[in-house]
Amino acid sequence: MRRRYLLALYVLAGCASPPRPAPPPATPPVTAAPAPPAPVTVPVKPPTASGDMIFDAWAAEFQGRALAAGIRPDVLEREMAGLTPDPRVAGLDSRQPEFSKPVSAYLQGVVTADRATIGQRRRADMPELAAIEERYGVPREILLGVWALESGFGAIQGDMDVIRSVATLAAQGRRRAWAEGELIAALKIIQSGEHPRSRLKGSWAGAMGQTQFIPTTFLSTAVDFDGDGRRDIWASRADALGSAANLLAKAGWVRGQSWAREVVVPDGFDFSQTEGPQLTPAQWAAMGVKRADGLPWSDADAQAQAQLVAPAGAKGPLFLLFPNHFAIRKYNNSLAYALGVGMLADRFSGMGGVVRPWPQEQPLSLVDRMTAQRALNALGFNAGNPDGVVGMNTRTALRAWQKARNLTADGYLSPEMVQRLKAEAGVG
Repeated sequence: MRRRYLLALYVLAGCASPPRPAPPPATPPVTAAPAPPAPVTVPVKPPTASGDMIFDAWAAEFQGRALAAGIRPDVLEREMAGLTPDPRVAGLDSRQPEFSKPVSAYLQGVVTADRATIGQRRRADMPELAAIEERYGVPREILLGVWALESGFGAIQGDMDVIRSVATLAAQGRRRAWAEGELIAALKIIQSGEHPRSRLKGSWAGAMGQTQFIPTTFLSTAVDFDGDGRRDIWASRADALGSAANLLAKAGWVRGQSWAREVVVPDGFDFSQTEGPQLTPAQWAAMGVKRADGLPWSDADAQAQAQLVAPAGAKGPLFLLFPNHFAIRKYNNSLAYALGVGMLADRFSGMGGVVRPWPQEQPLSLVDRMTAQRALNALGFNAGNPDGVVGMNTRTALRAWQKARNLTADGYLSPEMVQRLKAEAGVG
């Protein structure tokens, strides 16, 4: 009976429809990725009250930003403990001499016979300079010029606590983002163990060592040139000058090219060309611009693009600035500073001073400079924010106004130009 029943089942199965393919396996349900673990919050003690409400409010807010930037809580607590603003920093901010002195006075103050003598002696008795020059391509004379201006050949490095200085600048708020970045960089130097806080001494603006590196530049650019295992821009002149050379090389220094050369122009020259086009010396020569010393251009200079400048106006020395000049300005973005470094370098190599003497310039008060900027703005020539700094915006606006008034368009703000602007704009 059982066999007959099974046989019937087999017959029925043979008459049934062919079996369908098995359905694909069900797609597994989509599940959300597991949430990342909650960050471990490490308690940080609030900074000690300094008694300055603005500083204390900033310090409390800064803690979170410092932790997010990777500063350990123990380092942050230790270095911020007892921190107070430095009143000297507030008084020194915005008073750099290259922005407040006439360029001739600034240069006559830094390109001196004493500095030339010291630089020539150091050029001869420092064997490490040859190796630095070979590695980075920056002439030793330029490095000596930087060294001279930044710290008096290492003698004046500054003795202010960098942490306190940049914290004060950050709390003031005028350059908060920049100053906080420098403070975090200084804390990272300490946190790394490379240097303790007691070593981080420098200027009121946080510049450190013989070549005055700010903390972010130290982290990115300082080198251990003497090979002792640490980057010491305070005590090692090889590390300091090697680091300066590395900075200039990274800024685009071109081996074998000049930084600038003094030039002369013909009568009736269009001075609105200053701080404008970048042309080869041959293209400038087509407009009558020639070397003041009468010498030919080197092959490297002849191929370069150069910009014409009149730092003290049409009556002063004129220069063609080569790309290496602008590499120096990555160190300090001031025309006067870069001219000072380059002119010192020329003196160290035995060259003379300028062919055309500097004119007697009359210093302008902050009020006069700001009034001139307001007048230019009122007359439709955009000089930017009236801050008293006669920078590129002000000089460009002044040149345009001078050209529109058929004046020598050299962009030079003299007392005469201030009076003309005040009279025309009706500002005082």
